Amino acid sequence: MLKRLYARILALSATPAAPFWLAAIAVAEGSFFPVPPDLLLIPMVLARRDRAWVLAAICTLASLCGGAIGWVIGAEMIQLATRLIHFYHAEHALEVYRLRFAQYGFYVILLKGLTPIPYKIIAIAAGAAHYSLPLFLLASLITRGFRFFLVAGLLRQFGAPIQDFIERRLTLLALAFAVLIVVGVLVALRV
Repeated sequence: MLKRLYARILALSATPAAPFWLAAIAVAEGSFFPVPPDLLLIPMVLARRDRAWVLAAICTLASLCGGAIGWVIGAEMIQLATRLIHFYHAEHALEVYRLRFAQYGFYVILLKGLTPIPYKIIAIAAGAAHYSLPLFLLASLITRGFRFFLVAGLLRQFGAPIQDFIERRLTLLALAFAVLIVVGVLVALRV
């Protein structure tokens, strides 16, 4: 079943609508959705390695839009932010992030943007801490751009061997990715 899903995503990744879906997932992931856009970026770049840089740029810019929405949720929509944070059981993490933003804001965003800790938690926490939106977006651009362009660049350069590796170990990689997401959420909640 997982191999069929992978084959379907790979086939859809080459369609004209694929960049729209990548952008939609990246926006959603930055504000409320728990699935990282890498799950679409990877097969999309594998399907169209000639468009790796364009896809990384779409993913980065859409992620920044999602981060800005998350920031607004944290800053302006405290009721919704409280519900989202409560849904993820992250009340303690939000308070810790507020304190960290007061001291280390820019560096927290840079560091956390590269980890499996959900970006939406960082975005909402930055907004709740009323951290400067332009500085938040600058740090997000650096860290998210680095992450997505690194993935796209590696896949563009070494696409065939990486695709072969993914296809031979799809179940193991899916499990490892799921574990990383769970660990990232747990780390964020325990911080």
